[in-house]
Amino acid sequence: MSELQTVITISWLREQYTNGTLTPSQVIQSIIERAEADQEKHIWITPPSLAYIQPYLDRLKVLDTQLPLWGIPFAVKDNIDVAGMPTTAGCEEYSYLPSGHAAVVERLIHAGAIPIGKTNLDQFATGLVGTRSPYGDTHNALRPELISGGSSSGSAVAVALGQAVFSLGTDTAGSGRVPAALNNLVGLKPSVGAWPSKGVVPACESLDCVTVFAHTLEDAELVDQVVRGIQADDPWSKEITAGERKLPAKLLLPDEPLTFYGPFAEEYRAAWEKSVNKLKALQLPVEYVDIQLFQAAAALLYEGPWVAERWSALGGFIEAHPGVTFPVTEKVLRSATKPEFDAASVFTAFHKLQSYKLEAKKLLQDAVLVMPTAGGTWTREQVAADPISTNSAMGLYTNHCNLLDLSALAVPSGDAAPDLPFGVTLFAASGEEGMLFRLAETIRTAQEHKPSTLVAVCGLHMRGLPLERQMREHGAVFVREDRTSPSYKLMKLETVPPKPGLLKLPQGGASIEVEIWEMPIATFGAFTAAIPAPLGIGKVELEDGSIVPGFICEAYGTVGAEDITSYGGWRKALAAMAEAKAEAAL
Repeated sequence: MSELQTVITISWLREQYTNGTLTPSQVIQSIIERAEADQEKHIWITPPSLAYIQPYLDRLKVLDTQLPLWGIPFAVKDNIDVAGMPTTAGCEEYSYLPSGHAAVVERLIHAGAIPIGKTNLDQFATGLVGTRSPYGDTHNALRPELISGGSSSGSAVAVALGQAVFSLGTDTAGSGRVPAALNNLVGLKPSVGAWPSKGVVPACESLDCVTVFAHTLEDAELVDQVVRGIQADDPWSKEITAGERKLPAKLLLPDEPLTFYGPFAEEYRAAWEKSVNKLKALQLPVEYVDIQLFQAAAALLYEGPWVAERWSALGGFIEAHPGVTFPVTEKVLRSATKPEFDAASVFTAFHKLQSYKLEAKKLLQDAVLVMPTAGGTWTREQVAADPISTNSAMGLYTNHCNLLDLSALAVPSGDAAPDLPFGVTLFAASGEEGMLFRLAETIRTAQEHKPSTLVAVCGLHMRGLPLERQMREHGAVFVREDRTSPSYKLMKLETVPPKPGLLKLPQGGASIEVEIWEMPIATFGAFTAAIPAPLGIGKVELEDGSIVPGFICEAYGTVGAEDITSYGGWRKALAAMAEAKAEAAL
């Protein structure tokens, strides 16, 4: 029997079935064992169990094995109906037992897929953090102390930890994208109405979308092909194709410095800069745009009367069941009862939104907008201490999407730090998912064929200093601040302007502050060739013992130079020189 790997894709699992190295029953048994072992991560509300799954396994015997999803296990967010499994929407008192499947679930089962359980969520799909559930905080798949993202928290983590091949989430304000970014997954939010929402507990019924989490673009696209299409008995369903699979005529990027937040704000900022450089390397036309339009639209979702749509769906239940709703969730929903959110305000906001939608449609004509999926993340403790503002921050780059009737694809874009994935979202007009898939595929291919190297920088090439531009011109991205091992000497060379020279000593020495950058191998040679003697690129040993390419100085160049090792780095030496110059002028 083949081992069930953690990263399970549709193509890999189908290959195992074809080769006879795995059977659907063996896969399901492994998934059940994994879910039981991870109970403390609060991934499931109705966990995988043979009591629910066996009928679907039995059914496979009479199904054509060539069905696109034959034997593929998937998880379902617990605000989406699966016949015979309770739907709780994250609230036990709200729970009901549906007699039929949600339309999307029905289509997946018809294609041979196996629903295996119902996943945890921010209660009533109101939140982007994954901590607003009476069933417990869902832990991040890579770093359990961090949030998983919400509201589709369990759906994302189940896929990331190999407890499902793909999963269904929902997305009103970013719930199908934020958990993807925080757990290193692909998250597809189709055009509003392109996937039927029949059988989904409404949040904002006019905006709600069912979404998919997967490890690969191919898996997300296959699920889209299976479930896309109009549903005759769904009043919100539309006939929207995925559009032509082509590259956009141009990429749109924000024209202003973006906001990053949380304990890893600087790491996220650096990861965004690196992502932008990768996008520019695609050699597609790039246009910088004012994102105030998207932020103005986003403000309507929770700061305007649209929150009243959530109350219209759930207010009756909350009033009839005092004290059962998760406290912060009830606070958000009750904000809809403010006197200023009257009928006139609804129409005022609706008319304003129509003008925003027209602007967005013009802007996104044959174009794709790229923004961070999230501008940061938080620990679960930080969210517990400040549940409102932390959650609001998570929606900074997501809340506009459904209001403006856009399609969106969240994709991984490297790591901000170890076990801290970073992701970007590609936005296009409704019915342009094909363009999103084509662009995402192109980005992935470019990344696979463009190796890079770390570079340790100790002088004028550091951030904010005169030669930083040379780093940027060669496609380098700042990674982190670091220090050398305690075996170096730093000299102030007699050059104009003054430069530092880093020398490694056979014994003794000190630890010197450096910056670590990442530069494409394709430009590294030209950059190195342009460095004037006595400086050059050699091997620099860092404080943790690792060795990276970096600036060093040949010994002859330090003859007559001033030893500035005691300052511990070039920045501190510059500050001391400036202070001495100021004192001399007095």
